[in-house]
Amino acid sequence: MKYEEYQAKEAERIAVCIRHLEAGVDFVDIHTAYIGEDVVIGEGTLIGPCVTLEGKTVIGENCRILQNSRITDSVIGDGVEIQSSVVTDSRIGSRTKVGPFAYLRPGSAIGEDCKVGDFVEVKNSSFGDGSKASHLTYIGDSDVGRDVNIGCGVVFVNYDGTSKHRSTVGDGAFIGCNTNLVSPVKVEDGAYIAAGSTVTEDVPEDALCIARARQRNIRGWAAEKGLYRK
Repeated sequence: MKYEEYQAKEAERIAVCIRHLEAGVDFVDIHTAYIGEDVVIGEGTLIGPCVTLEGKTVIGENCRILQNSRITDSVIGDGVEIQSSVVTDSRIGSRTKVGPFAYLRPGSAIGEDCKVGDFVEVKNSSFGDGSKASHLTYIGDSDVGRDVNIGCGVVFVNYDGTSKHRSTVGDGAFIGCNTNLVSPVKVEDGAYIAAGSTVTEDVPEDALCIARARQRNIRGWAAEKGLYRK
């Protein structure tokens, strides 16, 4: 690209940003925001540095789209905060917080008042109002109900090596840390999954599921093996 062409493109980019600025959108640094021609942004929304908004993206009012985020062909409700995350062909309800370092892949539908935290990946899944996955979780090909708590390290095991399968988690369920939900499986309303479980069968409403080996302590084993200890 010649320098003159670069200057022309920069002028077009700045013109788009100025148009949004005049419509009530705030920018931390207008010189590092990249906004497509067809993007719609509501009044009172803040765009952070190094943000890219592409395609047919629509962002509501009073949102905070913070640094290093990329949003493509997605619809974002009012009062949403997205930080250092990627959102592609997805929907996010009002007052939901996403990131940092979350990845919403195509077909994700996140409800209102949700939390999709750091290093959480969602793909082709629905996530009900008030539900939370705060960190280190993969939610794929699944339907998660309202007010569900998904602990750290939870994996929806949606691929058996040949086909993708879908799982369902009911309203008010609690999925403990380091749980594997092996699809297809259904966790009904109000059920609790104990941390460290691998779930391969449906869990009834309000039940406690414990799917892990019982702990066994062998006293003196390390000393007998001569293993180092202080």
